Amino acid sequence: MIDIDKIMKALPHRYPFLLVDRILEVGENRVVGLKNVSINEPFFTGHFPDEPVMPGVLILEAMGQVAAMMIVCRPNMQNMVTYLTGVDKARFRRPVRPGDQLITTAEMVKSRGLMGKVKARSGVDGELAAEAEYSFFMAERLSKKEAMEERI
Repeated sequence: MIDIDKIMKALPHRYPFLLVDRILEVGENRVVGLKNVSINEPFFTGHFPDEPVMPGVLILEAMGQVAAMMIVCRPNMQNMVTYLTGVDKARFRRPVRPGDQLITTAEMVKSRGLMGKVKARSGVDGELAAEAEYSFFMAERLSKKEAMEERI
C-alpha cells in the first residue's frame, strides 16, 4: 500500500487536482488505486448542485493519476513525470456520486523507451464506472528552481 504522503512525493498534482488517495497494489505492469469521493469536492458546487455527479473528465484524470503511479514507482523512474498524449476508447458506464469509493485498476499495454500505453478501468462497489486507454510519454522532473528558471 502507498499512502497519500508517498503519492504526493511521486506525483506533481496538488489539491484540488490530486485525485488519488491511496494505492492499494502496485507492480511493474499493474496498479490498483482509490479515490474517496466526498461531497466536499469543489466541483460538486457546480456539477450539479441538485444531482451531484463527478465530472467524467475528472474520473479520467483520477484513472490517469493511478496509472502514472505504476510508472513512477519503478526503481529507475523516481525522478520522472508522465505526460498524457492521448485518451482512446473512453466510456462511462455509471455515475460516480458523493460517498462513492472509486477503485481504479490500470495495466500496462505497451512500453517502449519513454512512451507507452495503459488500459484503465474504474468501478464503484464492483460495478464498472469508466474505462479508457491512455498514451503517455515520460520526462525527467524539473526541480522547483529549474522550473522557475525555465519560466523566466
